[in-house]
Amino acid sequence: MNPAELTELLKSECHRLGFQLAGACPAVQPVGFRRFENWLDAGYNGEMDYLANRKDAYRHPENVLDGTISVLMLGLNYQTAEPVFPAIGQGRVSRYAWSDVDYHNVIHAKVEELVRFCESQSSEINARGVVDTAPLLEREFGQLAGIGWQAKNTMLINRGIGSWFFLAALLLNVQLDYDVPYHSNHCGTCTACIDACPTEAFVEPHVLDANRCISYLTIEHRSPIPLELRAGMGSWIFGCDICQDVCPWNNKAERAGGDLFAPAPDRNPIDLIELFFLNDDQFRLMFKKTPLWRPKRRGIVRNAAIALGNCPTNANIGALTTGLNDDEELIRGASAWALGNHAIELASPILRNRLSVESVRAVIDEIDWALKQLADTNSNRSFRS
Repeated sequence: MNPAELTELLKSECHRLGFQLAGACPAVQPVGFRRFENWLDAGYNGEMDYLANRKDAYRHPENVLDGTISVLMLGLNYQTAEPVFPAIGQGRVSRYAWSDVDYHNVIHAKVEELVRFCESQSSEINARGVVDTAPLLEREFGQLAGIGWQAKNTMLINRGIGSWFFLAALLLNVQLDYDVPYHSNHCGTCTACIDACPTEAFVEPHVLDANRCISYLTIEHRSPIPLELRAGMGSWIFGCDICQDVCPWNNKAERAGGDLFAPAPDRNPIDLIELFFLNDDQFRLMFKKTPLWRPKRRGIVRNAAIALGNCPTNANIGALTTGLNDDEELIRGASAWALGNHAIELASPILRNRLSVESVRAVIDEIDWALKQLADTNSNRSFRS
């Protein structure tokens, strides 16, 4: 079978498996590898040390599969519904994560089936599927394979389905019929994504500082959220779609067929109060098979506390009091900060009571900040009156 015939056969199988996009390119050192190195050197990867630790592996796909000659890039549309704006006590989950399934598992099963299909065509074919975890610069290869262009928000955009798609790759030790790389950039002078970011995470077009990105902060960042970024997180507790929501290309994007990635009834939006009363076992039962499992209970409830702090109301007090007395210091600290944005007559005695028994310095500092915030706010109100 010649490269053109094999490529046509593989793309046909990709579409049968549900991938809307499929493009082939040679396995080479990606043009953007030097940018990736510079990005790491600038510290824009935050706490994602695994990226720096595997830096050299990203240099060429053969570091993922020995003898790789070709890469078949795949795209799977996940846009199914519009987000419902959260009411008080509710939070937002990124579209890609609001269903009852983890996209990794869904796509991995499809890619593994594709690997078996490839290898059934010839005993000389060796293939490996990649879904978001191997050291491969997927967006670079997506552009090289003609799937789309890299936008100013660093996302890969396809003219048909915007940026609402998952990327996967199939690495092969045989030559394919390569697609024309995507050289055009259809962002033009638009800077909607950069302008809309509430935490100013874009250093410049095409350069994202993960340390300031809401998606990174709510998922990958395992420490307390920097104080100056908390207000900008708004009601997001997992991921962020702001830079994609405002993109004109996404306004025209096609919807995905079926309801596999449709939002679960309780995640568009999600009840924040309930999260504070889940123990580890209950949290595991609810989210183990979804992307929300990645930050674990401590990360999600930390994020929920910040979201409640950004929308203060008396109805939050019970949940935040529970959070202030949680076994996890990360949750206690975030809950203290959130209470500092509430009414002094309700929050102050709760904070002082916790302060009398708290032994962790980081949490004590959060409580001290919250009490000062309450005192300053109350003093300003008294002055104005």
